[in-house]
Amino acid sequence: MTNPVSPAIFKAYDIRGIVDKTLTEAAVRDIGLALAARGTERGVKTFVIGRDGRLSGPRLAAALGDGIRAGGVDVIDIGMVTTPIVYFATYELGTGSGVAVTGSHNPPEYNGLKMMVAGDTLYGDAIQQLLQTIQAGTLSALPVERRGTLRTVDLGERYLARVAGDVKLSRKMKIAVDCGNGVAGAFAGALFRALGCEVTELFCDVDGNFPNHHPDPAHLENLQDLIKCLRETDCELGLAFDGDGDRVGVVTKQGNVIFPDRQLMLLAEDVLSRQPGQPIIFDVKCSRNVARWVREHGGVPMMWRTGHSLIKAKLRETGAPLAGEMSGHIFFKERWYGFDDGLYAAARLLEILSRHDDPSKVLDALPDSPTTPELQLKTAEGENFTLLEQLKKTAKFDGASEVITIDGVRVEYPDGFGLARPSNTTPVVVMRFEADNAAALARIQADFKRAILAVKPDAKMPF
Repeated sequence: MTNPVSPAIFKAYDIRGIVDKTLTEAAVRDIGLALAARGTERGVKTFVIGRDGRLSGPRLAAALGDGIRAGGVDVIDIGMVTTPIVYFATYELGTGSGVAVTGSHNPPEYNGLKMMVAGDTLYGDAIQQLLQTIQAGTLSALPVERRGTLRTVDLGERYLARVAGDVKLSRKMKIAVDCGNGVAGAFAGALFRALGCEVTELFCDVDGNFPNHHPDPAHLENLQDLIKCLRETDCELGLAFDGDGDRVGVVTKQGNVIFPDRQLMLLAEDVLSRQPGQPIIFDVKCSRNVARWVREHGGVPMMWRTGHSLIKAKLRETGAPLAGEMSGHIFFKERWYGFDDGLYAAARLLEILSRHDDPSKVLDALPDSPTTPELQLKTAEGENFTLLEQLKKTAKFDGASEVITIDGVRVEYPDGFGLARPSNTTPVVVMRFEADNAAALARIQADFKRAILAVKPDAKMPF
């Protein structure tokens, strides 16, 4: 065993830290050894490893592979790919286990690990158990003759062929694609051309410095180049991808951003036309319009906790054909494998929109309501959780029709909703509000402000 690893890198849904400070090669090697031990307990013989386009990716992936092999488990290195292609490889190559070395949408100095063992995505306690295994100091590298093997496989073409074999467009479309220099740029152009699109590429050369804008379509400032492109060209739709390709942003010809909960409505209508009566899963941050829409189209709405790992686990548990969350992770079980994949979700959207002459008209017609962006109340470390526990116990909300506590506090009113939940990644309370009109929105926000200040009088409210 090497130097102690930093507990701070073991997050709720993944491992993430600043390269060479909290996330060192030695730490990643130890994590590989711990993953091998966990995998061996579950009968795992081989791990797939892939990495995004970050500059630190090759050496961290090598350290991870060394650790896994030192634990007696074989490694298949699939090179620079999106996180969803790592998941795809675990099915395609039959390993059930894989690790994506990715910093997702974090700044360039970050990197991390998203992990899957024996078919289960690791999150929460399972990630903490890796830390405990390392801290116990019981792991050691096997002698050379008992170590795992290493081989490399290029799965890019197989992935593209699998998607292009599944998704069929009704007509040729002209689209603009912005990858923000993230790893999705290595695949997006080829994929959408294979589907029959004419593609204008923005920042699709992979560059871990992210020189143009941050690869995170959840923030409007990162979509401005795409909006400008749509305004100045004859492209009819814009798609933007995050740093590791597991989320997609959608922009209409007119520059309107179609947020993921509205994307989910269109996808749900399509899936339910073939699988009526099935559950459609969405997270607590999504619009009230989602549940209404799913019911109207013959499905069963199912609200669940925020977090791609949590949603994925719920999808497996329920057998739902589709799930999505406000952050942009969309999960298809119908015709796909049940993992989140921005490129595949975009392809499925194009399949639906290609049946219409004017995609913007279809997207803009989806139900919409006055809403706030995500608002953040900063707290001390851990205080966000204690604050929410107090809210659950003591808060009374005026005129509420339902209080949902599966993930923080979501209060349903006859004319809107308010949400406050503790972030699992930073010490903040995340809030979001939606209502039928501006007056109702202001009233609901005031109700939440009163409830939070009653618990924490010194709270510096973000509204």
